[in-house]
Amino acid sequence: MNILTKWLRSYVPNISVDDRQLADDLTLRGIAVEGVHELGAGNGHLFEMDITTNRVDAMNHYGIAREAATIYNLPLAPLDGSLADTTDATMPFSVAIQAPELCGRFTARVLRGVTIAPSTGLVAEYFALIGSKAIWNAVDASNFVLQGMGHPTHAFDLDKIDGGIIVRLAHKGERLKLLDGTERTLEADDLVVADHARALGLAGVMGGWDSMITAETKNILVEAAWFDPASVRRSSRRHGLHTDASHRFERGADFNACATANGLVAKLILESGGAAEGELVDIVVPAIAAKTAQRPPIALSVAEVQRHLGATLDDQPGRSALTVELVRQYLTALGCELMQTGGDNFAVKLPSWRLDMEREIDLVEEVARVYGYNRFANTLPTAQPEIAHPLAAAEAAVRTRLLALGYSEAISSSFASEADGEAFGTKRGGVIALENPLSDEARLLRPSLTPGMIAMLTYNLNRDASEVRLFEQGAVFTGSAETVVESHSLALGLTGELPATRVYSAKDAGVFELKGVVESLLSLFAASPDDLSTSAAERMTFSVDVPMWIEAGRGATALLDGKAIACFGELAASQREAKKLRQAVYLAEVDLEALYKLPLRRATAREISRFQAVERDFSFTFADSVQWRTIQQAIEALAIPELTRLAPVEVFRDAKASAGSYALLVRCVFQSRERTLREDELTEWSARLIAALTALGGTIRS
Repeated sequence: MNILTKWLRSYVPNISVDDRQLADDLTLRGIAVEGVHELGAGNGHLFEMDITTNRVDAMNHYGIAREAATIYNLPLAPLDGSLADTTDATMPFSVAIQAPELCGRFTARVLRGVTIAPSTGLVAEYFALIGSKAIWNAVDASNFVLQGMGHPTHAFDLDKIDGGIIVRLAHKGERLKLLDGTERTLEADDLVVADHARALGLAGVMGGWDSMITAETKNILVEAAWFDPASVRRSSRRHGLHTDASHRFERGADFNACATANGLVAKLILESGGAAEGELVDIVVPAIAAKTAQRPPIALSVAEVQRHLGATLDDQPGRSALTVELVRQYLTALGCELMQTGGDNFAVKLPSWRLDMEREIDLVEEVARVYGYNRFANTLPTAQPEIAHPLAAAEAAVRTRLLALGYSEAISSSFASEADGEAFGTKRGGVIALENPLSDEARLLRPSLTPGMIAMLTYNLNRDASEVRLFEQGAVFTGSAETVVESHSLALGLTGELPATRVYSAKDAGVFELKGVVESLLSLFAASPDDLSTSAAERMTFSVDVPMWIEAGRGATALLDGKAIACFGELAASQREAKKLRQAVYLAEVDLEALYKLPLRRATAREISRFQAVERDFSFTFADSVQWRTIQQAIEALAIPELTRLAPVEVFRDAKASAGSYALLVRCVFQSRERTLREDELTEWSARLIAALTALGGTIRS
C-alpha cells in the first residue's frame, strides 16, 4: 500500500526526522517501508509499505501515524467525526440487524440537499499525489476516509432505498447487480445490506448498482458498519471479488471506528453543501462488542517483560532500561489502557483496533518492537538439554538406507480424493472426510501414502524422466472424524527400464527390486526386543494375498511373525489406466508403526584376526523351490565357529541343468582368531557343508 508522508505528518505534525529516517525507524519496528519516492518540493515522499496481514490497524495513514507517534513519544491528533449542525428528523431512520452474529454494529446518517461534484481541497490534492482515481465527492469521501483512518464506509442514494435498511442473509438464488456492473446470484449464507424490497449491496465487499451515487443524487445515507471477518471472506472468495473493503473486513475491522468513520465521511460530503438530518443511528450487538471492543483486560508484569526480552544496550548496572514508565508509555501510545494492580503489575485493556493482541506475550512483543530489536544486546539463550524424538534414530536409519539404495526422498499432499480413499484405504479403519475441504481432490485425510506416490511418479514421467525411484515417510490417517488414528507409514515408488538378470526377466525386475529393498529395511531392525541377534528380515515370510491396487500374481505381502508388515508389487492395470500412466509402476508400502516398535540393530566390531583367512567355493544346482534363506540356515546350523562369512557369489540358469532349477555358487570364508587353520579341518568342514546342502536336494555341479 502507498502512504503519503505529507498526509501522515498532518496527524503527527512535530516529527523532527526527515522522511528517509522515518522510513528506517518504521521498518525497524516491523512496519516495513520497501520504497521511498520523492514527490517534489513541498509534497514530501510516497512510501511503499508492506504491512503484514495481522496489522490491519496499520493499513492506513492514521495507523502509521500512531506508530510514528509511539516511536518518537509525540501526541497524535485525534479524529473528530462529530457534526456541528444537524436538522431535526421527524423520526430516526429505520435500521434492523437480522443477522446479529454476522453484523455487530451498523451506523447510518442521513444527509439531505447534498451537491454531487468533483472533489476539491485536500481530497483532490492527496488523491493526485497518491495516484487514486477521483470519481464524485461523495464516493471520494468514503475512499479518503478508508485510506486516512482505515475503516470502510459506503454511501447510498437515499431516494433509492425502500423503507429502511435491513442487514440480513440473502435468499438462495437472489440476484444482485454490483457497482462493477456484474450481476451475482447469491447463496443463503451471503450477508447483504438490503432495504424492505431487495438487496442493496454485498456486505463488506461491494455496494449495489441500484442505490449508487450519481450526478442526480440529492439525498445520501452514509453507512459504516462492522461485519464478521469469516462471512466477508466467504462471500468475497465465492464471488471472486477482492476489494479494499473486503481486505480490511476479512482481517478484523475496528468495532469502535464505525461512528467516527461515518462522521468523517459526512463532514467531507457536506463541505459541498447540504445538511445532516437527525442524530446518528448506531445499532450495537452487545455479544459482538464483548468479543472485540470490550475484551477483558490482560494481566501484565513488567518483571516478565524484562525477563522475556533480556538485556538491552541501554541497561545500567542492576537496572533494566525497560522501566515501568517506559512500558506504560509505549503501551499507552499504542492505545492500551493500563490500570496498576500492585507493584509493577498492570491490568491492560486492549485497544479495539488491535485484535491481534490476545495474551501477555503479545504485549511483551509490542514493547520489544517499539523499543527496537536492534537495541537489544546480543546474548546466547540459556542452554537446554537436547532431547531427541523417540523415533528420530529409526527414521534416520530408514532414510539413510533408502538413499544408499538410490531412492530420493519426496513429500506429497496430506489429503486424498474420495476415489483414492476407496481404492487405497486400509482395512484398519474408515477414511476421514474434511468438513471444509480445499477442493474435490482433497476431501479426505490420506489413508495411504500410495496415491501421493503415484502422483509424484506420474509428474516425473510426464516430464520425460526415464527412470524414477522415490520414497516418502509420513503419517496416514484412519478412524472417524471423532477418533482420528494417526500412524507412520513408508511408500516406495519405482518405474523405468530395469535390466534383466540371470534369475529374473526385465518385466519382473521391479517386483524383485522392491522385495530386496523391503528385506534390506527389515534387516535394520531386530526380530524382537528380546532377540537382538536376529534381524526382522530373517523372520520374514511372504504371502500372495495383496491389496486390490497391486496386480494379481505380480506382488506379495511381507509377514513378520504372521502379521503384515509390508506389501509390494506392480500397480494394477485398472489403476494404471485410471491414472493415465504410460508404463509399469512398482509400489511398496511399509507399516512403520509396527516396524518402529522393534529395536534398531546396532553394529558391532571385533578385532581383526591376524591369522590368514581361507576361502572355499561350493557350486550346486537347486530346485527353484529352495530359497537362499533355507540354504543359509542349513549352513549356519552346522555351528562352525571358524565360518566367518557366507555369501551367494553367482546365481544363474544352467543350460545343462533340468528346467525348474538354478545354479548357485556359495563362497564360505573360514578364519580363526587364535591360530592358523589346518588342511584336515578345512576338509572336514567342507564335507559337512556339502552333506548339508545335498540334504536340501542340491547337486554338486561338475
